[in-house]
Amino acid sequence: MSLAHALEGVRVLDLSRLLPGPFLTMILADLGADVVKVEEPLRGDYMRDFPPRGDGASGRYLSVNRNKRSVTMDLKDAGERERFLGMAARADVVVESFRPGVVDRLGVGWAALSDRNERIILCSISGYGQTGPYRDRAGHDINYLALAGVLGMSGRDPSGPPELAGVQIADLGGGAMWGAIAILTALIDRDRTGRGEHLDISMTEGALAMLAGEFGIVHAEPAPPTRGTGLLNGGAARYGVYETRDGKYLSVGALEPQFLNRLAGAAGLELRPGAEDDAELRSRLTRVIATRTRDEWARALAGHDCCCEPVLELDEVPEHALHRERGVFFEAADEDAPGTLQVRTPLGMPAGRRRAPKLGEHNEEVFREYGV
Repeated sequence: MSLAHALEGVRVLDLSRLLPGPFLTMILADLGADVVKVEEPLRGDYMRDFPPRGDGASGRYLSVNRNKRSVTMDLKDAGERERFLGMAARADVVVESFRPGVVDRLGVGWAALSDRNERIILCSISGYGQTGPYRDRAGHDINYLALAGVLGMSGRDPSGPPELAGVQIADLGGGAMWGAIAILTALIDRDRTGRGEHLDISMTEGALAMLAGEFGIVHAEPAPPTRGTGLLNGGAARYGVYETRDGKYLSVGALEPQFLNRLAGAAGLELRPGAEDDAELRSRLTRVIATRTRDEWARALAGHDCCCEPVLELDEVPEHALHRERGVFFEAADEDAPGTLQVRTPLGMPAGRRRAPKLGEHNEEVFREYGV
């Protein structure tokens, strides 16, 4: 599969900072869109400094801003604002992640953009949406997950506190990915109508949408699902994480009877009918899995097709055979930060492998191309 050139000719102006917006525009850049980061002159995208990588830019910044160009503009300055609007007149998409109302106060909101270019698509990513009682409220991923109900479903112990995931679900899944889907859909719709659209992407709603299946069973269960009680979030002995002899972990996803039977056979366990999820099975699995190391279990179970895999630590992931064979990781040549790992998306390897831009690196080049 190769979609690396699918968006060639699409021009994107990226006003966003930190993680959700830049991750979204990285997806578009990987698909061939020309993405221009429009940054404040002195500091630029805050992610450049958070957290620092040695003496250079942040590793997180480098990893989600590949294949883009950077220009600097002070949108509070009338001349610079006019320059941006001149660029928007020739662009296809603008992405922003300020609090609702900020781009309007800067004079580059939907009214100003659509007045210059009726085909422009403005994608606004915010925590709680452009309207409603929380539109002006500050928040972060943990807050969005809390109000979406996702955090309340996380963790194995229903009597203990919820547990945080290892990645920013609302930022990336709830904001960036829904934003990318919305932009691609709006581009298709624009071909039909001739007009752009203002896209209102709430990260809270994006995370909440992922609970569609759980809300589907709210009224079918005796009690509302919560953390540690559902089939897929800790309530089932055959679907969980077990510690191995070396203090590492094995993921067990033997939901269907055939997978559980294969796991039991490989582990030397006899299954009592009807006891797939009881405390006894959990206790027996805990004891037997603790008798071997994680990698010993991975080798022993590999041929049994029983939905069990080792839990990899972050530094182990790039060297795993699956990811090596499928070419998931690559490097973008960067003299200032050699060795920075890039992760391709499931959409395939990007055609370009340019490093993340330095602040204002492409001012002259981009302004000339846009005729401003």
